[in-house]
Amino acid sequence: MRSLGGLILLLAVALLLRSTALSSLAARGVVLDVLAFATVVWALRHGESSGATFGFLLGLAADLDAAHWLGRHTLILALIGYGVGRLNQTLMRDRAATHLILIVAATVAHQIWTLAFELGGVSGWLFLLARVGLAAAATGPLGTVLLALVRRVSGRPIFGDVAFATDSGK
Repeated sequence: MRSLGGLILLLAVALLLRSTALSSLAARGVVLDVLAFATVVWALRHGESSGATFGFLLGLAADLDAAHWLGRHTLILALIGYGVGRLNQTLMRDRAATHLILIVAATVAHQIWTLAFELGGVSGWLFLLARVGLAAAATGPLGTVLLALVRRVSGRPIFGDVAFATDSGK
């Protein structure tokens, strides 16, 4: 039940940030991809099946919130949630470098996929590359700093690292 409450709270916060505070920044060209960030965080915490479900629900809510094709955010966020959740079995999940790499990769994938629907032709690729690069450069470090602050305030690991099997029988 606690996990369901966290899921609903993170969904609501991500969607509210996207449609209110961060939309004014996006109008000026600075994109903070809160959808990709929230999906990465949830998938790191809960694994691949829950990450894919969270990404699907968040993407579906984002698609319903905006006036564009249904499924535009849903597919890519579900894939990001599954991929990051699958990787969390082998990653050092409470490392800043891991957070940075995963957030940047998720932001790049999300931005390329969603912006590809807006391109009118080859001339739009320069815009796509600039926007994706700016989104990754803004979201990755800011998300990593935010996770570090949460860890510092809580005083304990957010995700916990993978427990490697040891040779205790020898």
